[in-house]
Amino acid sequence: MIRDSEKQRPHERLEVWRDAMSLVETIYRITASFPDTERLGLAMQLRRAAVSVPSNIAEGAARRSRQEYLRFLAMARGSLAEVSTQYEIARRLGYLTDDAADADLLDRTFARLNALIRSLDSSPRTVRETHAHYESLISNPESHA
Repeated sequence: MIRDSEKQRPHERLEVWRDAMSLVETIYRITASFPDTERLGLAMQLRRAAVSVPSNIAEGAARRSRQEYLRFLAMARGSLAEVSTQYEIARRLGYLTDDAADADLLDRTFARLNALIRSLDSSPRTVRETHAHYESLISNPESHA
């Protein structure tokens, strides 16, 4: 399917989704050099967790409610934590070397995902509850009944 760049799907406009897609490419690139003994082990787990991040962001963005969106973003964050942990395991096992660009991409994806979650998580209900604690601007509201 060919699309005009102006007609992107909602998730495609999200920087966090674009970062997550770049992370998938990075994970596939680095796991390609893992030993054959890890093809069905750590390499596959890393790839699945990485693919899950942009997939959940996209699915959440396609949902109709903010609560559903937040639920899928939380799943994306969990998958991102898996990627981070499995990346560290691979590094400790000597399957990859420290790469500042990879670490920066992982950190940036976490930061943007957390920022998106925070922006959606500030519900109006919380704001109303806060307003209920304010004192009346009228000195004695009962005297004006």
